[in-house]
Amino acid sequence: MNYAEHTKELHGDEKIENKEPVIFLKPDSALLKDGKPMFIPDFMGRVDYETELVVRICRLGKTIPQRFAHRYYDAVTVGIDFTARDMQREARGKANPWFISKGFDGSATIGDFVSLEQLPDIQNLHFSMDLDGQTVQKGHTADMLFKVDEIVSYVSQFMTLKIGDLIFTGTPVGVGPVHPDQHLEGYLEGQKVLDFYVR
Repeated sequence: MNYAEHTKELHGDEKIENKEPVIFLKPDSALLKDGKPMFIPDFMGRVDYETELVVRICRLGKTIPQRFAHRYYDAVTVGIDFTARDMQREARGKANPWFISKGFDGSATIGDFVSLEQLPDIQNLHFSMDLDGQTVQKGHTADMLFKVDEIVSYVSQFMTLKIGDLIFTGTPVGVGPVHPDQHLEGYLEGQKVLDFYVR
């Protein structure tokens, strides 16, 4: 919930005040890359796409001051945080953890990374996702409630960041369900970095 309009999209008029980033983990088995197809398990019900800017950690870091956080990542891409929405709602309704709804195999799809040296300010990046040729999500990192450096610093208070760790930074408004045979493409500053099918 790092974009205000997305928070409204999911929670309507419910008052949600995030004074700190909402953090959860995905196992390495969730990672899907190199354009490989994403398979939706039959039993999961509705599975939603959530397009996000993904930051790649390049240095070992613990309790990183925010003013130094920019030294700990070197590249970004567009990724999809897939969510088994029915399972998530059921878990939340029972006040249970919703890890499984976010951490299943293939639920963290990433595109090709782009070096920050080739991009403008990380808080001035446009990204988007097309579904079957139609743009369904657009985001701009200037709209983040918690900036990238804030997130990196915050996470590093609780867990050591390691080289190769990936941080998904939240999704803008426009999430929706995916179905088999749909084609997803992700763009960063107009450059296609993500291209795969759902099966």
